[in-house]
Amino acid sequence: MTGVITDACIKCKHMDCVEVCPVDAFYEGETMLVINPRECVDCSCCIEACPTDAIVFDTEPRAAPWLELNATYSEIWPNVTIKAGQTPADAADFHHVADKYARYFSANPGAGDSDDRVAAVRAACGHCRRETLLDRWRKAVPRWFSAKG
Repeated sequence: MTGVITDACIKCKHMDCVEVCPVDAFYEGETMLVINPRECVDCSCCIEACPTDAIVFDTEPRAAPWLELNATYSEIWPNVTIKAGQTPADAADFHHVADKYARYFSANPGAGDSDDRVAAVRAACGHCRRETLLDRWRKAVPRWFSAKG
């Protein structure tokens, strides 16, 4: 099984699902997200986190029309791993709109994770600001981590 994002995500992109994914299997388009079926580990965290019920397992009947779209665009669009303001301001206006795919789908990629967005989120996160063991090793033994080898 794998998670599949349906048309309910179009024009919503709440990103709650991205925040809980343990394997970073989400990819961002201009108007929606998709899940890479080869990366998804079927944990269902994203399904529970999605406020618009846009994610289902591939075994559910309503997933069928979206399986190929998720597989195709997850190979094209950029990976997204953080929630950093991607949700459109008018997302709530599109929660129950019919025929969203025909009216609003865009094959254009989204921004994905830019270094600036990742840095901003990490700077605000107390956990991410902590020095890691690897950081300490890099300071203690810089020659191991230098480009010269």
